[in-house]
Amino acid sequence: MQITDIRIRRVSGEGKLKAYVTVTFDDCFVIHNVKIIEGKSGVFIAMPSRKTKTGEYKDVAHPINSEFRTELQGRILETYETLGDDETAQQDAPGDDSGGSDHHASGDEP
Repeated sequence: MQITDIRIRRVSGEGKLKAYVTVTFDDCFVIHNVKIIEGKSGVFIAMPSRKTKTGEYKDVAHPINSEFRTELQGRILETYETLGDDETAQQDAPGDDSGGSDHHASGDEP
């Protein structure tokens, strides 16, 4: 499965939440509301989750192996780090030039 699009929307404010991310896979499956969070040792991603009746949060969708999680987090944070303070980013698959009006990050794979 290939990551074919990453869209990042910065969140203004002083809290730990820095941005929301939408990730598209193989141009046919999308996951919304991935979060970029500032932690004690830097930024990381948090997968979309919901609160259960017991008050616990459970991921709605998530990678099932550490290799893919590392790849996903690396690609998202690489795109996030290229943003200016007030920008939104879109990273398309290599060779796709349909960037629209968003800041268009390079689609080259690491």
